[in-house]
Formats: sequence, structure tokens, C-alpha cells
Amino acid sequence: MAAESGKRVTGVADEAWWSREVSLRLPSPLTEVVDDRLSRAGVRLLLKRDDLIHPELPGNKWRKLTYNLRTAREQGLRTLVTFGGAYSNHVRAVAAAGAYFGFDTVGVIRGEQHLPLNPSLTYAVDRGMRLTYLDRGRYRDKAAPELLARLRAEFGEHYLIPEGGSNALAVRGCAEVPGEITEPYDVVCVPVGTGGTLAGIAAGLAQGRSAIGFSVLRGGQFLVAEVERLQRAACGSTTGNWRIEYDFHFGGYAKSKPELEAFIDDFAARHGVRLDRIYPAKMMYGLFALVAAGGFVAGTTIVAVVTG
Repeated sequence: MAAESGKRVTGVADEAWWSREVSLRLPSPLTEVVDDRLSRAGVRLLLKRDDLIHPELPGNKWRKLTYNLRTAREQGLRTLVTFGGAYSNHVRAVAAAGAYFGFDTVGVIRGEQHLPLNPSLTYAVDRGMRLTYLDRGRYRDKAAPELLARLRAEFGEHYLIPEGGSNALAVRGCAEVPGEITEPYDVVCVPVGTGGTLAGIAAGLAQGRSAIGFSVLRGGQFLVAEVERLQRAACGSTTGNWRIEYDFHFGGYAKSKPELEAFIDDFAARHGVRLDRIYPAKMMYGLFALVAAGGFVAGTTIVAVVTG
């Protein structure tokens, strides 16, 4: 397994490598949401459309992968190994990145194999990813040295990307989001699954601005420690300019309720954007709930990152 650091990470000058392989929409578009519920509260809302960066590498998936891919390339490693559930968008993105940039890819999937494969894993396999499975008990110990040694023995020397893609290099990629925002703003909102995107965005904010994360996990209070850990790994310290809301998970990861589905339909009808129910829809529902409860003073401008 390769370390995440210890070698120079290629900077922006290496963009020619990416442009030869895949067309990315960067910076991602910034669009305003005009909605009477916001105007009554004196709040302005802008969408940072990271979901439009690339159809197969959307949003925070690309931002988390970009410096990891560069580092793997510089270290001469041609195999990427990562972890995820059977419906993981991160696993899909790693498979797509491997196909575009010439890496072999391995997905270590939580749970038992079920055939036929679901659409997410079918896509990953079609993109050239090899799949291996861990029962849930062993998956909880996926960082154990014995398991990592087994992966090296089975798949050779490789670059390991953690579940969800969140590591210090992912934080670095996500920290670039605030620098792309060309309008004046006060707060950035983002959905939170593993904490990497929030850690990076908060680290990239100018003084006086703050970030709010919306946990998509039930019992997500542990995410505070994860965001702090990631910021220390990437920046050497924590920023203290962020918080996490925990009341908008709708039952837990990938779960939903009728009120969330109704909100998704209504938002699409009003604004022409259909929000993914796993991440951005929960954030947006929570954001509108906070606005309705007077959670933002009049005159606040919010940027909501649509992560895809």
C-alpha cells in the first residue's frame, strides 16, 4: 500500500494530463435559486453545481480523487484499491477514474456477493473493476494490518483510497471549492457522509465565513471527530468555522421518507433541478427547514454545494 503523502503532489500545471483523458466542467457552475420561501426570510441561495463536473466523476467524487490520482501516478502505482458498500457512488467513481486514466481498480465490497450484480456494481465491473467481498464483521476492521497485507498479496503493490475517498489529499481537493465562488457569500452548506468534503470546504473558507454540514447518516455525531481528524491531517489544525446538523437523515444512509420525496419533486418542479435523495436532497431539505425556523439572519447569502 502506498502512503498518501511523502512525495510531491503535482500542482495545477499538470492539468494537461487530465485534459487529454477527460473533459471536466471546472469551475462548476454557480446558479441562483429564486424562491418565495427564501425571499420572505431575506436569504439568498446559490447552488454550486458540482454534480455537473462530469457525468461519471461528479461533484465531491472528483474533488476527492484528483490529488489521490496524481499521487498514485507520481509514485508509479497502476492499481487503485478502495472500499465501499454495494451501492457506493465512490466505488463507481473510482472504477470510472481507472478507466479514464489507465489504472487497474479493485473494489472491496461490504457484505456477501449477490448475483446478478446491482446496477452500481455492474457499472463498476463494466469499467474494468475487480470486486472482492468482506463480510460485515471483517469489513469493520478494514484498516487491520492483516487485511491490508492480504490485499497486497492478492493484488500487488497498490494505492489505497479509503471508503468514501476521504483522506488528507481529498481535503485538499475539496478546499478548492470556495476559491471558485465568484459571488459574495456568508455560508456554505454541504451534505456529509464521511466528512472529507466538509473538512476541505471549511479549510478553504476566508475569515468570517462558515460552513454547515448536513449528516446523511443516522447517529452521525461521530462525524465531528472525523472532520477534525481530516483537517489535522491535511492542515495541521482544525478550523472551528463549521458545524453539523443531525436531524435531516430521514432514517439513515440511502433511506428516505415521503416528505423527502415530496420535497425532491417540488424542488424539481420549482427550479428544474432533481436532487439526489442520498446526499443533496437531505441537505437542501434541512437548509429550507433552517430558513423557515429563522436560522439565518436577513441578508445572508448561502452557497449550497450540490455534490452529485
